[in-house]
Amino acid sequence: MRFCPGCGGPLERRIPEFDDRERHVCTACDVVHYSNPKVVVGSVCTLGDRLLLCRRAIAPSRGLWTIPAGYLENGETVEEGARREAWEEARAEIAIEGLIAVYSIKRIDQVQLLYKARLTNPEVSAGPESLEVMLTEWHDIPWDELAFPTVHWVLRRAQELRGQGGPFVPVGNPDADAALGRA
Repeated sequence: MRFCPGCGGPLERRIPEFDDRERHVCTACDVVHYSNPKVVVGSVCTLGDRLLLCRRAIAPSRGLWTIPAGYLENGETVEEGARREAWEEARAEIAIEGLIAVYSIKRIDQVQLLYKARLTNPEVSAGPESLEVMLTEWHDIPWDELAFPTVHWVLRRAQELRGQGGPFVPVGNPDADAALGRA
C-alpha cells in the first residue's frame, strides 16, 4: 500500500504508539492500516462412502486435486463461506456437520477452518474455479496429486475420524444465534 484508502494521503511504515511492530500509517490522517492473516474456509464433503474432490482450474496448483475451499468474504460467517466455496467450486449443496481442523500457516499468513460436510444433493459439477470434480472412494484418493499440504492433513484427519462420529467441534454460536433471534 502506498496511499491511505480513507483520505488518499501517503502512507509510511512505522511503529504506531502502543504497538510493537511496523504498520502502514497515513501521514495525513494518522490512521493505522493493519495487515492481518487471511481466513480460508473449506469442507471435506461426503456422500455416503464417497468424497468430493475438485481439480483446480486456477493457480496456484492448477490441475491438482483439492477439497472445496477458499478465502472467507466480508459479511459472511465461516460456515456460510464454506457453503459458498462448495457451490462455487463444485456446484455442491452441503450441510456442515462440524469442524475437523484449524490450521495456522504462518509462512503464508493464513488461518484455515476446515469442516466435515454432507452433500445434500448428489448432483455436482465443475464450477468456474474447477476443471472437473469427482466423487471418489476414500481408498482411491489421488494422494500424489493433491494441491496443498493442508488438503493432505485434513483428509488424513477426516479419514481417521470416519465412522467415529467425531470428535467434531459443533458449528455456529448458539448463544449469539439465540440473542439474534435465530435459535
